[in-house]
Amino acid sequence: MPLIRRRIEDIATQRMGEIPVVALLGPRSVGKSTILRSLAVGAGADIIDLDDPATQTAVADDPSLFVQGPRPVFIDEYQHVPELLSAIKAELNRNGSSGQFVITGSTRHEALPKMAEALTGRLHRLTVYPFSQGELSGHHENLLETLFSDPARVVTSTWSATTREDYIQSIVGGGLPLALEQTGGARGRWFDNYVELTLERDVRALANIRQREALPRLLSHLMAQTAQVLNITKIGQAANLKPSTAEGYAKLLEAVYLVHRLPAWGTTLRARATAKPKLHAVDAGLAAHMMGLSDTKLLSNNPTDQEQFGHLLETFVVGEIIKQASWMDGIAEIGHWRTHDGVEVDLVVERRDGMVVAFEVKAGNVKSKHLSGLRTLRNAVGDRFIAGVMLHLGKYPSRPDDRLMTIPVDRLWQTVGEET
Repeated sequence: MPLIRRRIEDIATQRMGEIPVVALLGPRSVGKSTILRSLAVGAGADIIDLDDPATQTAVADDPSLFVQGPRPVFIDEYQHVPELLSAIKAELNRNGSSGQFVITGSTRHEALPKMAEALTGRLHRLTVYPFSQGELSGHHENLLETLFSDPARVVTSTWSATTREDYIQSIVGGGLPLALEQTGGARGRWFDNYVELTLERDVRALANIRQREALPRLLSHLMAQTAQVLNITKIGQAANLKPSTAEGYAKLLEAVYLVHRLPAWGTTLRARATAKPKLHAVDAGLAAHMMGLSDTKLLSNNPTDQEQFGHLLETFVVGEIIKQASWMDGIAEIGHWRTHDGVEVDLVVERRDGMVVAFEVKAGNVKSKHLSGLRTLRNAVGDRFIAGVMLHLGKYPSRPDDRLMTIPVDRLWQTVGEET
């Protein structure tokens, strides 16, 4: 696969001019080291690679030594020696100027020990997600940005040529760089090794797991519940774990970026809104593999497989939108909206000024009744509601109601305003 420049790299470069420490955080093998290497080459600096056992031992023996010298300092997989953060803090106490350190990590910063709080106010976190479809196809995605600024531009006369098979190939492939280089059985083996390495190395580095054999089982059950409201008690029972144990282990799997809880949005908007999060796999390709869903099965007419396809499509779309949100300034909150009586919206993105864009995902034909959740949310939010979007697998966009639109899913990875 040719080298693909990541959107987040330009943002990291900008943040280096604004704050002392920039942290690039995300799943293992997502491309953080490649971005760090590019930034280091641009600065004419070397990288301290803490994935290397000898380097890790040397840094652990004397963290202060490795944070001294010319700036900026680039550190890969800093979570292996979290004591580095205290050493960096001591350096910043002497010189707090911007652009001094760039660090990467495969563990959520808040999951590390107390010393992770050492750089509060001096560290900016950027999440590196799997490749977006726009990055893979060479398009500058701007759908979310355009919906907030000029939603009328989104609905055009251009029809979609993307087939259901094309969408399935994108979902099954996912966005992890090394997985995309594999095909067939080789890709499946890569995913298996990826999960094993993440559980055995990254999770064990965070906590002493008494029931290590339960982690793969719990992860499989979590993946099978992607795009569904999280019921940790039910999942724990299926994995033969107590609810409290299942909750603790699930948080560890979140901490290493295998799964993600999408929080409930708008719980104060209406008293009947649920506060339960939805669960999503961070990478749809990994979820499809762990669920045993090949492209052949997803193309079949089996009702169970088609139901699972609907969940995978939602996770895939939510992931693409979250990636676009991560490149934007001014995003306040992202979540799903669901009421106790079944009204729901798959994704709500709120800007800091309170303006809202909402999304629903539909694998089948779109009918007027499928827009009921967006209509209910629009009426509840009022003037703060900019647009409600139904993303579907059909060919044609439409504008069926006030501030509501239906558009093909592939508009997510195109540049609004360009002819396709």
